[in-house]
Amino acid sequence: MKKLTSQVQTDQITDEISTMFDYKFNGQTEFELPNFRNINNDFNIGLIVGASGTGKSSLLKDFGEEEIINWDKNKAVCSHFTTSEEAQERLSSVGFNTIPSWMKPYHVLSTGEKFRADLSRRIKENAIIDEFTSVVDRNVAKSCSNALQKFIRNKNIKNVVFASCHYDIIDWLQPDWVFDTNSSKVVTRGLLRRPKVVLEVVPCSPKIWPYFADHHYLTGHISNASRCWLGTWQGVPVGFASVIFFPSGTIKEKAWREHRTVILPDFQGLGLGVRLSEAVAQQFTKIGHRFFSKTAHPRFGEYREAHPEKWRPTTHNKQNRKDDYEKELKRLEEGKTKIRTFGGYSQELRERHKERVCYAHEFIG
Repeated sequence: MKKLTSQVQTDQITDEISTMFDYKFNGQTEFELPNFRNINNDFNIGLIVGASGTGKSSLLKDFGEEEIINWDKNKAVCSHFTTSEEAQERLSSVGFNTIPSWMKPYHVLSTGEKFRADLSRRIKENAIIDEFTSVVDRNVAKSCSNALQKFIRNKNIKNVVFASCHYDIIDWLQPDWVFDTNSSKVVTRGLLRRPKVVLEVVPCSPKIWPYFADHHYLTGHISNASRCWLGTWQGVPVGFASVIFFPSGTIKEKAWREHRTVILPDFQGLGLGVRLSEAVAQQFTKIGHRFFSKTAHPRFGEYREAHPEKWRPTTHNKQNRKDDYEKELKRLEEGKTKIRTFGGYSQELRERHKERVCYAHEFIG
């Protein structure tokens, strides 16, 4: 084992404490690093794990130095990226999917959100991440680890090494190799499996919505006529979904439309949102009703585009709302309608969002 030494100047306090605990101390301490064999550089994710004081941070330095991230308190979190596309991709990659929080300055974020925001800017080839998940709730640790490993592998980012004292993230991060400083052993990815996530979905009252409202990217309003469901994982509320009746003269069958779906920030990154949406959709398709959904959220939209066996695009898929808005505005000017018909939103809000592209699908899975 490699030995490291450190030297400090002794004083009255060190002398008194060493005497108090009968600890011989001359100002020098020694530390033995565990043996760590060379790792092949052709990997995506590596993890050094072990108890505090077992040499994780020292071993991590063999791979490089951790980048220091600076945040401008006068800028929104999303404004620290080169483009809006990069901001969307990077923040989503760490399970940070609460759009209202993207617009906040870094210093007002929660601890879990700061953790995710820092990671979104740190992850790159040869990145070094020390004390990974040490300051966050364990649910955040698991969900973020899962989202992160997907992003790193999908982008084929090489040689990202983490150090952590928490063993519960291993199955979620799914590293290509793990070095345990407690046992000085290396475990390869072939022995690692991600735990199964079982989401329970039950009907609930609309009165539960305020618990989730602040985390939805649209208005906090919910229709009084909506039918609602609560998603729980291991007995803990994690998500909310609601649907409303879809009146249309062009559809003969009974049809429903997704109204609100939201996953709490601590659990974003596990893929629970799309699972909750599909679980609710199945409640209607299995009794012969049709189920539609329109969303501007990229994670939902891209998932549905990638799964045509479950979600069939409608004629309105990936279209902006400009034409519909302008037709409605013309009717308003001619006195044929009132402003409240703007989909329940103000004219100012509709003007701002008319260029926004929405994904529109029917659930067929």
